[in-house]
Amino acid sequence: MKKIGLTTVALGAVALVGATFGGAGDAAAQERKFISIGTGGPTGVYFVVGNSVCRMVHKEAAEGRKKGRKHGIRCAAPSTGGSTYNIGQICQGELEFGVAQSDWQFHAVNGSSDKVTNCPGLRAVFSVHPEPFHLIAADGSGIASFTDTKGKRMNIGNPGSGQRGTTEVLMSGYGMSADDYAVATELTSTEQSQALCDGKIDAYGYTVGVPNAGVAVATDGCGAYIANLDGEVEQKLVADNPFYAFTTIPAGTYKTTAEDVTTFGVMATFVSHESVPEDVVYEVTRAVMENLDDFRSLHPAFRNLDPANMIKDGLSAPLHPGAAKYYQEKGWM
Repeated sequence: MKKIGLTTVALGAVALVGATFGGAGDAAAQERKFISIGTGGPTGVYFVVGNSVCRMVHKEAAEGRKKGRKHGIRCAAPSTGGSTYNIGQICQGELEFGVAQSDWQFHAVNGSSDKVTNCPGLRAVFSVHPEPFHLIAADGSGIASFTDTKGKRMNIGNPGSGQRGTTEVLMSGYGMSADDYAVATELTSTEQSQALCDGKIDAYGYTVGVPNAGVAVATDGCGAYIANLDGEVEQKLVADNPFYAFTTIPAGTYKTTAEDVTTFGVMATFVSHESVPEDVVYEVTRAVMENLDDFRSLHPAFRNLDPANMIKDGLSAPLHPGAAKYYQEKGWM
């Protein structure tokens, strides 16, 4: 495993950069720390999560201003392959943070799935929003359950994505494989809705917060609908796995959601690694929690975020000491 280290730039020797951060005599402004956050597809909520965290970090930064935190942290949140990709990159030292489904956090820490990197050093920071698994079917496809996808053109998701992992879990539960589909595509979350509207696929599975602009492309754009997933297989998955729970996609969420949809889902979680310095994780955690009202305003899926839940729900990895330090200071732990 690579040792995780933050990229730093000494400012004392570079006048221009030093001017950007403030006076050269300020010890806290002597280095700039760059962190990278793994997200997901650019139309998904993971992308919004990562960039919202960066926005809060930069809002808190005091360099060049009289008030704020002189933490020197600069943040980027590029689009990535999703949950399992992010965990793998965190554990290889290529990312400092990432967004990941709660089930893949569990499997990574416990080494209980070959679909994600075994990473005992993974650490939880906080959870974000619930993520129902959507089975989205084309208008007229006749798909009313996961079993009905047999013989259809199904997008199972790109390798490294959480939706691919959960789709494969369902396939296994139903005794299915990719051979059961007329076509099994590996499109990304950015590509799948348009492919469905273009008639190239009949359905896709997608684990994502509600509402989602990518889902709306299919539901509001070409009449696709979300099927219920509450049969015996789903009930067993929820009963056997602490990271799954049944959830409801409310009627009216999308144009074709005339009634509540029952499905199961996970939590989106924000994770790091034990090798990321405590002070960095502390500052990132603090930036989000001290500006939670602003954070909530950045996506409808964040509307009901509550610190009491964020510090425990869906967190199967140990808390990073930097996050725990902040929560203890606030009296939340």
